[in-house]
Amino acid sequence: MKTKFKILIGIACATGVAVGVASYLLFSSPFSIEKTQYVYIDSDDDVDSVSTKIEAVAHPSTMLGFDLMRLVKRYKPRTGKYAIEPGASMYTLVRQLGNGIQVPVNVTIPTTRTIPQLIGRVSKQLMMDSLALANEVFNDKTLDLGYTQETLPCLFLPNTYEVYWDITPEKLVKRLQKERDNFWNDKRKAQAKETGMTPEEVTTLASIVESETNYSPEKARVAGLYINRLKKGIKLQSDPTVIFATGDFTIRRVLQSHLSTDSPYNTYLYMGLPPGPIRIPSVEGIEAVLNHEKNDYIYMCAKEDFSGSHNFATDYGTHMANARRYQQALNARGIKK
Repeated sequence: MKTKFKILIGIACATGVAVGVASYLLFSSPFSIEKTQYVYIDSDDDVDSVSTKIEAVAHPSTMLGFDLMRLVKRYKPRTGKYAIEPGASMYTLVRQLGNGIQVPVNVTIPTTRTIPQLIGRVSKQLMMDSLALANEVFNDKTLDLGYTQETLPCLFLPNTYEVYWDITPEKLVKRLQKERDNFWNDKRKAQAKETGMTPEEVTTLASIVESETNYSPEKARVAGLYINRLKKGIKLQSDPTVIFATGDFTIRRVLQSHLSTDSPYNTYLYMGLPPGPIRIPSVEGIEAVLNHEKNDYIYMCAKEDFSGSHNFATDYGTHMANARRYQQALNARGIKK
């Protein structure tokens, strides 16, 4: 009888020790971190690589708790960005990983010359293949949202958005369309209508304005000038549209040979706005068009001091004098093309 009692006591003690050890491994904090760390799990990860990533960013004293939880929970990796908080237990972390409780990331939609450039920069911020995103952007389903190949840049509204790191290309495009719809509210649509333009045309003009100047205080003035030309039936004659038409973005000095480039984007040859944006403009650029300066300017020319600002004129004679000073400054600097 005494022997059986001793055996039971031994089993109880052993079980208690095991439970105590398991409890310590699961519910104590094994991580030596003072601030939140993040682990990124992609579609190529398996349990072992996840374990390696946790060790690399959170420096746990032991991974036995993770090994125990992966067995008990039958953990299978789920993609995403996950936070490891100071003081977190292995139980909490594995529960987050197993349930896909991830934290969002900020993805920035930049202003770029072309959509492929934008796709490349956006895909680097997410668990996303650039080719997969390109296929989603350029497919008929996206065009059916109301775009043409030429107006497709209007889909992108440069800003910073909160999304999940493993968002799919399809969901990202839907999110961008939603943000664009929210931006073009009734007030902005009414402002566009007052200028005689659609939202797509406003975006196209904004792309020209921002290609002409990076100087923010001047954007509304440049927009007003181009709107004057549109209303008067004068060709826009914008050098950036010629550069876009040639496809050579290294051009620093537009020559007569460039002006003869036959393209609907060449506003020296064709009246009105080009068929779509020549870059993806910023929100500031779009607002500059919607809230353009009311002025009488018809002409503009870059200042000869290369400050990035412009000389404006209401008559051709003054404009030609401004242009001569700028041409002389280009010659002095040896800028031939």
